[in-house]
Amino acid sequence: MMCDSASDEDISAEDGGSTESVRKGCDPLVSTQRSRLQQRRAKLNQQINRELRLRSGAENLYRASSNQKVKETVALELSFVNSNLQLLKEELEELNSSMNVYQTESETVSVPMIPLGLKETKEIDMTVLLQDFIGEHYSEDASLYLTEIREFMELRQAMRTPSRTEAGQELLMEYYNQLYFLDQRFFSPHRSLGIHFHWYDSLTGVPSVQRALAFEKGSVLFNIGALYTQIGARQDRSTLTGIQNAIDAFQRAAGAFLYLQENFSHAPSLDMSSPALSMLVRLMVAQVQECVCEKVILNMQDNNLNVFLQAAQEAARVSDVYSLVLQAMSVPLLKDYVPFSWISMVQVKTHHFRALAHYYTAVALCDCSGMSDEDDDEGREIKALIQVHTRRPEKLNLHDPEDKRRLGKAHLRKAIIRHEEALRLHSVCKMLRKMDILQEVLSHAHARSLEKYSDIDQEDDFCEVAEAPEIQSHTQQKPDIKTPDFSGIRVTDIFHRLGPLSLFAARNRWVRRHACLVRGEAGLGVTLRGDSPVLVAGVLPGGCAAEAGLREGDYIVAVNGADCRWAEHAEVVHALKSCTERELELDVITLQSHEVERRMNLSPAGEKECQSGSQRRAGREYERGSSSLWNWSWRSGGVTKRLGSTFSLSFGNFRESESMF
Repeated sequence: MMCDSASDEDISAEDGGSTESVRKGCDPLVSTQRSRLQQRRAKLNQQINRELRLRSGAENLYRASSNQKVKETVALELSFVNSNLQLLKEELEELNSSMNVYQTESETVSVPMIPLGLKETKEIDMTVLLQDFIGEHYSEDASLYLTEIREFMELRQAMRTPSRTEAGQELLMEYYNQLYFLDQRFFSPHRSLGIHFHWYDSLTGVPSVQRALAFEKGSVLFNIGALYTQIGARQDRSTLTGIQNAIDAFQRAAGAFLYLQENFSHAPSLDMSSPALSMLVRLMVAQVQECVCEKVILNMQDNNLNVFLQAAQEAARVSDVYSLVLQAMSVPLLKDYVPFSWISMVQVKTHHFRALAHYYTAVALCDCSGMSDEDDDEGREIKALIQVHTRRPEKLNLHDPEDKRRLGKAHLRKAIIRHEEALRLHSVCKMLRKMDILQEVLSHAHARSLEKYSDIDQEDDFCEVAEAPEIQSHTQQKPDIKTPDFSGIRVTDIFHRLGPLSLFAARNRWVRRHACLVRGEAGLGVTLRGDSPVLVAGVLPGGCAAEAGLREGDYIVAVNGADCRWAEHAEVVHALKSCTERELELDVITLQSHEVERRMNLSPAGEKECQSGSQRRAGREYERGSSSLWNWSWRSGGVTKRLGSTFSLSFGNFRESESMF
């Protein structure tokens, strides 16, 4: 369902980065290695869903039946279902561990990265439900909005198969931003729209179904992060440009997962739970740190002590952060959830980079020290050699070249031990054994340490074996977690023809009326303010506007049948003045909140009651925004914070555009 790297590049080049290309996903029928993988994952998700339903039905029958023979038969069926489920989950885990599919096609050998597969979702047809809501809530002819509904459905369909390029990210971002408008337009706090969103867990394939739009938003945001991991894994890290692109992609992936963790709660699927997201953030940070270490090694110069010591500390830093990832993967909730190949890969990298830290320290001790003739430079070298260790080497004089050689030899022994442990862990995992590139990297590093140890080993060395301290981890470039920039993708509300969002939203209730005004000698007797739509700010008592039923707080949406919901103040004024006929037909709407305030103002205590009522409404609006919806709550952020929302238009905003007739 998603193209491989070659196909993605072709799509990106063909589209040329045009705005139209953002709405296109990959061709689901293109048979590539990556698309076949996604199709197998989707098929397994459906099979797991079917087996889970069978198990649920069998368990209900077992509990409800009192017949012992029936219970025995059901118990036998349950054992078969559970066995099938276990096999399907193991097959899905193997697919999720297929890291080779997402790796770079460069011939340069580098340690593979850990990417994530995208969450799968079922196709949804919202046409009938959106049409019903438009007809009931907006009192519009729903058939006039079939084009908009079709456009939104095509956008969601394209979002299911994003290309592994920046255009694919823009597609997901655009859909995520459109969900804000969909939420405001159609998801009323007073009723459920009845749309069920089906998403599958990215690692286990277990389905989750929610009617809350926040579940859709969270799942899309997860896929934004997952797609960045695939983009990062495909970079050619043999060049500085490729390494920098990988760093940027993994930092953005970490930002997406962190944003999801901080702004969404009570996730219905385990992959979006707080422990899982915390683990993914740590994993992305570790992969960023790995790329930083690779950049230092790529720029390494021969016989430069400081550069080798910096590489040793960077490698130690990578080992430390992968140790934290391993701890996050070992919590009870995730211990049996994270694929075994991921855990094995993290363990391999922990030992591999710790071995590299000892190796580069040994090279600095044996090949790069003592090359300066000046005493000051030699003193700085000794200080650097001491500071690179977590503690000062005991019983060794670093001014003595022989002691330096002995300490370097001790570091090489530790490096060889760590390399051998990495190779052992690699051989234990079935999935890692299939990764020839990883095997080649580990074997090459091990052979290099053995060769170096052989070069400095002396047969007549009968000195006491030195103990090498651990390397002090340090990095020159700390990871910068980049929060998703939703404002970077400008979108237009697909359903903008319904009217300005501040008024024509699902949370607002209004009454639409038709008023026929007969122009008198004194004019219409009405004061107008604002734009889109124009507000009736005042009505002259006894005037023709008052006789026609116009009230303060009404919004003019049509003049003589011409729609003016998006019209500016001057346009409405011109339409009213240019009307040559004595009679003038206006369509106006009144927010129910304004109607309630008008009635309450008729009583002596109306002002006080209206104020308290407004406070209660504001409290209810706040409670709706922060409460859990179908066990999946969403705190405002991103698009919502940027676009904002108001319950009604403030009169104070229209002082500069006021007209009286």
